[in-house]
Amino acid sequence: MPPSGPPRSGLARMCQSCHVRPVSTYRTATQADQQGQREGAAGLTTHAPQTAQAVTLPGSLDEAVAALAAMPWAVPVAGGTDLMTAVNSGQLRPAALVGLGRISEIRGWQYQDGHALLGAGLTHARMGRPDFAALIPALAAAARAAGPPQIRNAGTLGGNIATAAPTGDALPVLAALEATLVIAGPDGARREMPVSHLLAGMEMLRPGELIGFVRVPLLHAPQVFLKATGRTGPGRAAASVALVLDPARRGVRCAVGAIAPMPLRPLDAEAWVAGLIDWDGERTLVPEALQAFGEYVAAACIPDPAPEVDGSVPPLPPAVLHLRRTVAALARRALGRALS
Repeated sequence: MPPSGPPRSGLARMCQSCHVRPVSTYRTATQADQQGQREGAAGLTTHAPQTAQAVTLPGSLDEAVAALAAMPWAVPVAGGTDLMTAVNSGQLRPAALVGLGRISEIRGWQYQDGHALLGAGLTHARMGRPDFAALIPALAAAARAAGPPQIRNAGTLGGNIATAAPTGDALPVLAALEATLVIAGPDGARREMPVSHLLAGMEMLRPGELIGFVRVPLLHAPQVFLKATGRTGPGRAAASVALVLDPARRGVRCAVGAIAPMPLRPLDAEAWVAGLIDWDGERTLVPEALQAFGEYVAAACIPDPAPEVDGSVPPLPPAVLHLRRTVAALARRALGRALS
């Protein structure tokens, strides 16, 4: 069973500081300071008086970066699934658009030193195909679960990261895989940052930068993505769990999505269950251990309320308690499938 003391909150023990809300990469920090505009639920600026007046369609990643550098007020757009929702609801009135649909270099993937280098323009539909599923099964499962066909056909991996919506299905998978972004900047510059740094607001895109690629380690080991949907929209996650095994490091990595502004990593629960697995044997766990892992993950990500002055601990509201049970069930099932 897990240690007797209460597990640390996922908000305190995840690999990044998750009290920071995911920050939109449609606008850099400098632009946000200059414009003084607030961000809406989709991570897009909610006050811009002008309608779109210019559309640029670059043919390469460097041309797109140059266009953004020349027009700092422009909004990059690939699939446009989140962008058009914001435009149609009146949250966003972009003065210019930089379309990324003609940039072929970011629409595929390649192998690179034990990693897969995924183009930011990969659509969910493309990632859901069998050949991609053989490469990164959890990301393929998340892509297949990303809403109705019209969303999967248009929405892109880079857009899912840039929008940073809590319900983005790819985000917990990328967090569990500890993926890295390759950022394209002016004059052909390239730099890298962990996906989790961008989602937590620890690092942001600079003026004129774009997400070009996502570098994902190829673990050649079981990985699972599961989600529970609610009444928040078609296919939209109420909670999701991505879990990957890393036999080379004898580790388990788990990320919980949709319940907080960014994916949560229950690091103590990961370390605890990894110590129970016989990595040189059959890698099986008794049902009681799977059950305990699920409860450990859920309690870490959705902790009990702080004690009252008299020392009593108030109960969780029924909706929160239901969410905790949902996370526990997803984590238990994900680990069971990965070990089976």
